[in-house]
Amino acid sequence: MLSVSVPPPKCLQKPLVVPHRHMFGPGPSNVPPRILQAGANPVIGHMHPEIFEIMSDIKSGIQYMFQTQSSMTLAVSGTGHTAMECAIFNAVEPGESVLAAVNGIWGERAAEMAERIGARVNTIVAPPGGFFTNAEIEQALSKHRPVLLFLAHGESSTGVLHPLDGIGQLCHKYNCLFLVDSVASMGGAPLYMDQQGIDILYTGSQKVLNAPPGTAPISFSDRACEKIFNRRTKPVSFFLDLSWLANYWGCDNKPSRVYHHTGPISAFYSLRESLAILVKEGLENSWERHEKVVEYFHAGLENMGLKLFVENKRARLPTVTTIVAPHGYDWKEITTYIMKTHNLEISGGLGPSVGLVLRVGLMGCNSSKANVDMVLAALKDALKHCHKSKV
Repeated sequence: MLSVSVPPPKCLQKPLVVPHRHMFGPGPSNVPPRILQAGANPVIGHMHPEIFEIMSDIKSGIQYMFQTQSSMTLAVSGTGHTAMECAIFNAVEPGESVLAAVNGIWGERAAEMAERIGARVNTIVAPPGGFFTNAEIEQALSKHRPVLLFLAHGESSTGVLHPLDGIGQLCHKYNCLFLVDSVASMGGAPLYMDQQGIDILYTGSQKVLNAPPGTAPISFSDRACEKIFNRRTKPVSFFLDLSWLANYWGCDNKPSRVYHHTGPISAFYSLRESLAILVKEGLENSWERHEKVVEYFHAGLENMGLKLFVENKRARLPTVTTIVAPHGYDWKEITTYIMKTHNLEISGGLGPSVGLVLRVGLMGCNSSKANVDMVLAALKDALKHCHKSKV
């Protein structure tokens, strides 16, 4: 006779309690009430016509946000990592050459993903806080002849906003696809997919868009689709196979859609609402607001005697600021104190910037001068009360 041997967990017999926090780290950011409310709408079927209409709205919103006419535009079910894998797994076949421009953790991650599927991966590496010149990129393209170049536009681990102009044209000169990660920059800094010759572009829902994590907008150019849909081998992932995703999102012009996976319905509601908010403000207004707020923030930091990690002002990411870790302090003590005392999240470094920086993200609805003042006050308080070594 079988019987239940694992008792009901006592933790689940208590109500869920989630604190409200000021999410001023590198992501996720705070979700405003309008988007939270959208996500609370009733769940309906993932193949219902009303959902397809919502998905069509999302597609139009992504095309506006990305500044692309590409019909191969959709949102992957998952976070930014899912979109990164979707791009690489579809565009690259085993044995092909991939070039990853590494100026932080995301270039490292892209290189590892490509290696895992059997690509021949080469890297060019910039020091933390640095970026590449077009001449350096062309030299690497000429040397390695990759089918794909990966570059992070907004490198949130180091706080760099990488220049993009001219790189797409260089890639096409060498018959290479240009893949851009814009998870940390999209909506907060100018980016033009079509005009800048980007072949695959993706972002995440939880940064400037202020939606919950779990959906990742992505778009593919005609050049990318030409390669992807003429592969010799199937992509390694069924879940991320673009031929299936294209049908589910109505991108392949087929008369009917076939079940592929159950889309995250509530997340679609939230993503649609976040795109509607961006459309209402306007891309250019959003870019300008983020730029003005971060300039105000940087001036306040420098007035406090703190140093910005990215020396070149034009290469500073307007959504995630990296501050040189104050000398003599333990960065972990600073972030812990600020969380405990001010209910405010900022973070330390990530990947190559661990131990070197504090990171502050002011994205979407969090990008305001009032929030800057809150962060500056919290930092000033922490530097006053946290232990400072005399060494």
